[in-house]
Amino acid sequence: MSLTQFSSAWTMKPGAASRAKLPLPLIATIIYDRISNEKTDALLIDDRFDFDPEECTVGNGKWVFNRSIKPLYTDRSCPYLDRQVSCAMNGRPDSNYTHWEWQPEDCILPRFDPELALKKLRGKRLLFVGDSLQRGQWQSFVCLVESIIPEDKKSMKRGRIHCVFKAKEYNATIEFYWAPFLVESNSDVQIIGDPKKRILKVDSVAKHAKHWIGVDILVFNTYVWWMSGLKIKSLWGSFANGEEGYEELDAAVAYRIGLKTWANWVDSTINPNTTRVFFTTMSPTHQRSADWNNKEGIKCYNETGPVRKKGHWGTGSDKRIMKAVSDVVEKMKVPVTVLNVTQISEYRVDAHSSVYTESGGKLLTEEQKADPLHHADCIHWCLPGVPDTWNQIFLANL
Repeated sequence: MSLTQFSSAWTMKPGAASRAKLPLPLIATIIYDRISNEKTDALLIDDRFDFDPEECTVGNGKWVFNRSIKPLYTDRSCPYLDRQVSCAMNGRPDSNYTHWEWQPEDCILPRFDPELALKKLRGKRLLFVGDSLQRGQWQSFVCLVESIIPEDKKSMKRGRIHCVFKAKEYNATIEFYWAPFLVESNSDVQIIGDPKKRILKVDSVAKHAKHWIGVDILVFNTYVWWMSGLKIKSLWGSFANGEEGYEELDAAVAYRIGLKTWANWVDSTINPNTTRVFFTTMSPTHQRSADWNNKEGIKCYNETGPVRKKGHWGTGSDKRIMKAVSDVVEKMKVPVTVLNVTQISEYRVDAHSSVYTESGGKLLTEEQKADPLHHADCIHWCLPGVPDTWNQIFLANL
């Protein structure tokens, strides 16, 4: 259509008589502006590039609410979830926390594709190593893929220390190994509830690491067990007095020593041609609602949406620990892919188990739920939830 034809068509519309006398140059300007605005809008939508782990800074972005996106599983459909993280089954009344989608600023993070994940794992062992938060990431990964596997083609073996999910058609395993400090401690098997009585052998990882040999993909984490607020009773070398010969170190100092021990094992043992190594950064805790300016709040209790302040960083994430991870990994010979989930998780004060969880193997009573100050769990995450996004990032890097 020519500009003159467009002008005639526009001025002939019913109710457009008042616009019929607009001069042609003005109409041309209006058309140009409209086209320019449409192009600008298109650029705003399409300027993110396809995910490239070398180019995309995943931690820069925002959580976008998307009701149309349904989780790939629920805590009722996936039979492998611990009751600790099954928030809906435990009575959580809202489900908005399952519909937030992480959107990086400069790239498009691909959705988690269960079939692609299993194809990448064909003939391989994937092992998550670490604490209960790492166990949550493992359970999330298992639940994300298990629904497309026929019932007779999958199995789960749960142990106190080592758990193995098998996808038989793919000859693949997705495993979890419990080592909350990565290094050895007197609280690895028989858990010592009182942090004052825990002693770490910060220079020894061999007892655990013999179970990590021969694995194709290793995903490590360790953080929250170090952060008791107390000094860490640490052993290394040969102390003449045995366990009595510990020294008390600041958590960040002990953590750095322990992480170097882990790094030395990786560098001296892992063949990077046959094994991929990942490290999941610290999962933030949300114990202090004043951190996100909810001065009337009680920890993460009753939070219903993410923190909106860009770059929000609370007291539950220790920057000294982040620096220890980056410093140690930077100097390693074996390449380690760091899954930086800390910043994206910092915003999600709404997604913890809170009072919809268990304690000591029993669901919280109504009386306990009414006392969130003492019983709300603002460390672990509801599933489905935030750890699914960690695995989305992990799969994109795999």
